Amino acid sequence: MTVSAPLRSLPAGIWALGIGSLFMDVSSEMIHSLLPVFLTTVLGASVATVGFIEGVAEATVAITKVFSGVVSDRIGKRKPIVVFGYTLAALTKPIFPLAQTVAWVFGARFIDRVGKGIRGAPRDALIADITPPQLRGAAYGLRQALDSVGAFFGPLLAVVFMLWFANDLRAVMWIGALPAFMAVAVLAVYVREPERNPTSTVAPSPKINAAELRQLSSHYWLIVLLGGVFTLARFSEAFLVLRAQNVGLAIGYVPLVMIVMNVVYAGLAYPAGAAADRMSARALLLVGLAVLIVADTLLALASSPALVFSGAALWGIHMALTQGLFSKLVADAAPGQLRGTAFGLFNLASGAALLLASVIAGELWNVLGPPATFFAGAGFAALTAAGLLAYRLKTGAVTKR
Repeated sequence: MTVSAPLRSLPAGIWALGIGSLFMDVSSEMIHSLLPVFLTTVLGASVATVGFIEGVAEATVAITKVFSGVVSDRIGKRKPIVVFGYTLAALTKPIFPLAQTVAWVFGARFIDRVGKGIRGAPRDALIADITPPQLRGAAYGLRQALDSVGAFFGPLLAVVFMLWFANDLRAVMWIGALPAFMAVAVLAVYVREPERNPTSTVAPSPKINAAELRQLSSHYWLIVLLGGVFTLARFSEAFLVLRAQNVGLAIGYVPLVMIVMNVVYAGLAYPAGAAADRMSARALLLVGLAVLIVADTLLALASSPALVFSGAALWGIHMALTQGLFSKLVADAAPGQLRGTAFGLFNLASGAALLLASVIAGELWNVLGPPATFFAGAGFAALTAAGLLAYRLKTGAVTKR
């Protein structure tokens, strides 16, 4: 096949999942691109607190994905769990503009991430269920591209409405809550899933048993380990927003950083995903790490918004090259009846690494300053690249069982 698989060859369900992700990301990024500034300037939180909140939020996603993935395997249904996760996240959006203390934001962010965690593993497994194996990289790339289009329009709309409402953060976050409910409607109406047999004849349980773990190959566990180490090199994107503010970008224009990152991410996610269907995973991961090292170095040395924007663009290239690729690797390495479980465990490892990375980043920022945060990220990425050069990653798919 060619690098750019025809978009029309992908199932309609992939488009529906992608458009649902687009609407949810418009909502999330309108709010989250302003949230670090809202926390530090309106609610008086420290940067370390922002790092802690972001780390706990992403770790919550990872832990929840394990349980929702297992349940989707056990009951043989993924769509109801996916729609419930999106609905829960939508219901939290109005809490952010209502927040009067950091605790309100922490609670809303926690529940919002529970919703994301509930939908994540079943959605990723559903993509593999409805897509031919030879098109999985393209399918994950397309969904990620549409997700990133939403992540681009969210901050762009945040900038527009910040100007319209004269930097009224709460008013803009109220507007940002609306697209989340549109996402739920799209997914409820247009997503269809194939019939699957449940993996258990007893009442569904989120517990993972030893017999299921033994069905996951050593190749799969290598991917889990690599994904965790990879994530350790990449802390929360909230630090990109804070870096832009740190170098003097006006508060109303801070969301532009996320716009730049997501324009690049959206533009490259589908081509990178399609390339992953025919190219070496190891080569793509090494290129992604090299780009991340350059991005973090630029962000560490940045003395102007222009350099922060350049670093954010490179960050977007890194994300496009690696995120869809890891989804494809997990889908190819896991038995079909355990895909939800496999994605859940993978995201648990990655979420734990992201929590650790974000907490370290926040402490380094507070103690040694912003450059130390990004130099540390570059160092972790370099160590990961060294490990990847030492151990060749096998890319062949396992036989589906």
